[in-house]
Amino acid sequence: MIDNPRSPRVRAVAKLSKRDARTETGLFLLEGPQAVSEALAFRPELVLELYVTPTALERHPGLADAAGEAGLEAEFVTEAVLDAMADTVTPQGVVAVCRQFPTSVKDIFAEGDDGGPKLIAILEEVRDPGNAGTIIRAADAAGADAVVMTGRSVDLYNPKVVRATTGSLFHVPVAVGIDLASVVARCAEAGIQVIAADVKGDDLLQARREGVLDAPTAWLFGNEARGLTDDDLARADRAVVVPIYGHAESMNLATAASVCLYESAFAHRS
Repeated sequence: MIDNPRSPRVRAVAKLSKRDARTETGLFLLEGPQAVSEALAFRPELVLELYVTPTALERHPGLADAAGEAGLEAEFVTEAVLDAMADTVTPQGVVAVCRQFPTSVKDIFAEGDDGGPKLIAILEEVRDPGNAGTIIRAADAAGADAVVMTGRSVDLYNPKVVRATTGSLFHVPVAVGIDLASVVARCAEAGIQVIAADVKGDDLLQARREGVLDAPTAWLFGNEARGLTDDDLARADRAVVVPIYGHAESMNLATAASVCLYESAFAHRS
């Protein structure tokens, strides 16, 4: 049982909430039983350390079994130690240390048995961790082939981003630190249209009626406050807006992204 919240080991885990420590070590912090379970199920080789409180293990007995199958032993810690390690105010008794695993853009656009990618989400200067993580989760749910986060977006391994993906980080390939122009050029080479989601665009419903969404698509999502610049929009093949039929002043970026991704998913499966 690890019981000293100030021990070097505990401090090393806690430091992973900071970007400098993540960059230096190539590691990141994973919190909560659901996210850790997804990591152990889909990418167990990435989980290097697992810490749990006895109470949490009683609630989630499958964690120890999953860790054992991955050749990993869960280490017991006190509630105080878990609190010191975790980034959240009210942690759920489970923390893991994982190795970062960004996907290369080359791999994302590589042709597989089913051809190249059909649905991609591109995040350009998306700064809010909750939005970024939720878009990754929505892309996973919609069956997207990949997510690309440009270098102007939030760090993929920010604890808040990781939590917001709720484990989808381990399901869908995510490339990071890419220049938007380079991604758009890759899409053009692969025959994938780029559609920007922006208030200056045409009605999404009209694009749906015209069959635009039937083709392989990379959705481009911009900054929460400023949206996409004119230069960004000029790089896209088309811009559309999710219409608001009620009295809401605007729509949350992650919500709008979910609508766009699912519209493409529906079109590809109709």
